[in-house]
Amino acid sequence: MEENFICLDIGGTLIKYALAADGRLRERGSVPTEGRTAGAQGVAEKVLAIVDAFRGRGAAGVAISTLGIVDPVAGKIVYAGPSIKDYTGMNLKALVEDATGLLCTVENDVNCAGLGEYWLGAGRGSRSLVCLTVGTDVGGCILFNGRLWSGANYSAGEVGSMGLTEGRFGDLASVRRMVQRAAKAHGLSAQGIDGETVFAWARAGDADAVNAIAGLIAPLVEGISNICYMLNPECIVLGGAVMDERQYLAPRLLADLEEAVPRAFRSATRLTFAELGNDAGLIGALYHFLQRRRDAEAKARNAGLTGEAGKVR
Repeated sequence: MEENFICLDIGGTLIKYALAADGRLRERGSVPTEGRTAGAQGVAEKVLAIVDAFRGRGAAGVAISTLGIVDPVAGKIVYAGPSIKDYTGMNLKALVEDATGLLCTVENDVNCAGLGEYWLGAGRGSRSLVCLTVGTDVGGCILFNGRLWSGANYSAGEVGSMGLTEGRFGDLASVRRMVQRAAKAHGLSAQGIDGETVFAWARAGDADAVNAIAGLIAPLVEGISNICYMLNPECIVLGGAVMDERQYLAPRLLADLEEAVPRAFRSATRLTFAELGNDAGLIGALYHFLQRRRDAEAKARNAGLTGEAGKVR
């Protein structure tokens, strides 16, 4: 019988959810996060309401992707910014398991996006992968042999804080910076345009828009170059809504990367674009759940504790 899993992706704006099986998402939906107003308690109530609505469907567990630095063993938010008030320190795993009796896993949203792309997306077949999500900041995820490299305190992959020649990677290569640059050149408020507008202008031959996009590409290439030198991964996956403009970005990124990094350092590294879109976090959360459950079962078998096989720790 096919197992069902409740998957959630907690972002600063929306909590997305779906009932999933074998990587297929069904009965999707979303609710506003309202983290700045309702805070962590409000988010917890929404999560439990979503789980409760699906519990009667024979769900085998709850897989959560969330913003913030996460301790995936404890299922606890180690650090979160202001998007969700009082979120730092919340133990989502314990909260869900205590309230519902269902097994629960929790992992960082960018890590989940990388896991999703590794499992069913652009990174399929790669032994080592770095996933970058480009938006208001730049997020990162590192995988070796299908396993997340979380670092000593679960903050590995926080590439947005990496220092580049001109400043912080996440600021220089952000869509926000690109939009601000284009808006200023046109004498407009950045509130009135978005990334799609800038690319539409560029395709129409607008020089200021072309320059604004070049201002995003240059630090992005510098950051990717550092990743090639440091990690030499088989695959680098670029995600985030701006990467939907791959036809415009791909030839320019590849040309600049070829110039920036000697072939010896990048010949085995494939640069590609995310395929799963907004589903990546949900799919990656499910893969993380299945992976941790397999690990727990293997550990129990090795210890001869078959009665403990179903516990996810």
